[in-house]
Amino acid sequence: MKMIKRVLIALLFCLIVIQFIHPAKNVDTNVQMNRVDLVLEVPSNVQSILEKSCYDCHSNNTVYPWYSKLQPVDWWLNDHIEEGKDELNFSEFGTYKPLRKYFKLREIAHEVTDNEMPLESYLYIHGDAKLSEEQKQILVVWANRMADTVYSHLSIEDKEKERKRREEREKI
Repeated sequence: MKMIKRVLIALLFCLIVIQFIHPAKNVDTNVQMNRVDLVLEVPSNVQSILEKSCYDCHSNNTVYPWYSKLQPVDWWLNDHIEEGKDELNFSEFGTYKPLRKYFKLREIAHEVTDNEMPLESYLYIHGDAKLSEEQKQILVVWANRMADTVYSHLSIEDKEKERKRREEREKI
């Protein structure tokens, strides 16, 4: 019984100590010149959808919920945000090479169509981020239209890379 009590006290102590260790917050107060809405045409209805359903994990500015002050939840959220930004960062979209912009726009359309984004785990707590069918359609049409625009400006070499990639995917 003494051993169990010691283990529980040690665990409680560790839980208290980790409450003081937090990663840096994903909040950028600088003017962001590479935002998606500064490099592509983003209508206000699309911008609204992106802000509500995408930006917390896919931009340099996250609106943190109250529970982000608790550890180990904050570490988990930080890891999730960093992973999301590595995959697609709307705040840095202007820094992407043209072919990457094209791929990311097509990927947005694909993931929204297949209900892969926003993530189900995010929607459990952020129910207002769930996309309606109309919002999905708006986002998919926009992403595909922007992808077509970006594609029309790709170099011949990039278009050839995209053609080969498409052929490889069709073989699978």
